[in-house]
Amino acid sequence: MPENPFKSAQEQLLIVARKINLEKDVLNILIEPKRIIEVEISIRMDNGIVKVFKGFRSQHNDSRGPFKGGIRYHPDVSADEVKALSMWMTWKCAVANIPFGGGKGGVICDPKKMSRGELERLSRGYVRAISKFIGMDIDVPAPDVNTNAQIMDWMLDEYELIIGKKQPAAITGKSIGLGGSEGREDATGLGGVFILVEAVSDLGIKNKTVAVQGMGNVGFTIAKLLYKRGFKIVALSDSKGGIYSPDGINPEQAMICKLEKGSVSECCQASPNCKKITNEELLELNVDILIPSALENQITKENADKIKAKLILEMANGPTTPEADEILERKKISVIPDILANAGGVTVSYFEWVQNRQGYYWTEEDVNEKLGLIIKKAYYDVIRTAKKENCSLRTAAYILSVSRVANALKLRGFA
Repeated sequence: MPENPFKSAQEQLLIVARKINLEKDVLNILIEPKRIIEVEISIRMDNGIVKVFKGFRSQHNDSRGPFKGGIRYHPDVSADEVKALSMWMTWKCAVANIPFGGGKGGVICDPKKMSRGELERLSRGYVRAISKFIGMDIDVPAPDVNTNAQIMDWMLDEYELIIGKKQPAAITGKSIGLGGSEGREDATGLGGVFILVEAVSDLGIKNKTVAVQGMGNVGFTIAKLLYKRGFKIVALSDSKGGIYSPDGINPEQAMICKLEKGSVSECCQASPNCKKITNEELLELNVDILIPSALENQITKENADKIKAKLILEMANGPTTPEADEILERKKISVIPDILANAGGVTVSYFEWVQNRQGYYWTEEDVNEKLGLIIKKAYYDVIRTAKKENCSLRTAAYILSVSRVANALKLRGFA
């Protein structure tokens, strides 16, 4: 039975609440989302039959600014999943110190089995269903698992048709032609690279062998960028399995093969001495750096004791359960938590929102430079907190982020 991600998110909050003596009134506010929206989206499929899809939008907390968070299309989307993700988004925005709260959305569907027209109708239907609850000063959606710039473009167009005016800042992660930001596509991965380079230097890791679970946009981007910086990528995987080569893998060649054959697990010709592995085997490889970039609950109490990496960089949201965290801490494996590691995406979404509101757009070099400044400051804020409190990086990130959100609530008079 898979772990309930929302229970995990709540447990993480409770651990920190006890550590910082968080006021009960503030904890009562933060332990549940402010609002959870459930909708039914009826669309006509290409075969003429009307199909009803269930969608969600969770809005966790907006004390520091509008709700902010992605929308995912996946067969396993659930209310508990988006509630957990919206809570993690609140902490992620706070640890990066950008003026947003946490939101997250999702639709239960299998986008791989849907046509372009069906995806467009679904995306427009979802926006119609939640339009009263979003907007540039209310809640700003963005892409997530199985959604992209094109889907955001459709959503923005539908939202602007509903409100009767242009409002590009209502949705981020758009195409450049509709107000998207330069650098947004690689932002999550690049933010992770900025942090990993600092962490590897701090920890004195020399060999820099890397296993990356997940070949979506984030996993592929970070693998590609690390490969170009001299890290040795020895394992890659997607939902169907993976490959391992001690001699190293070129992620761009592996992606070309994946697009041709349907899975990276069919791409052993991308490297000599290569063999097929499962996702479970990838997590347990003897590597310096493990990067889970797929879905939540990948490292659990069942497999945490088998993890051999020196450092884990969580590019997925919630890949490690609280029970697994305790085991990893006992094993002295450093974990850079998701709310810090993958905050590059929401940071550049923030830049896109700012640019849309100003009507003035930055170059990719400007975006990347600003991203580096914010992400590196967040990393060292967490490092300083960990040293001061004598705790793990995850606990430090939570202390920092929960304290910032709690302070905003207090300033507003809620405690």
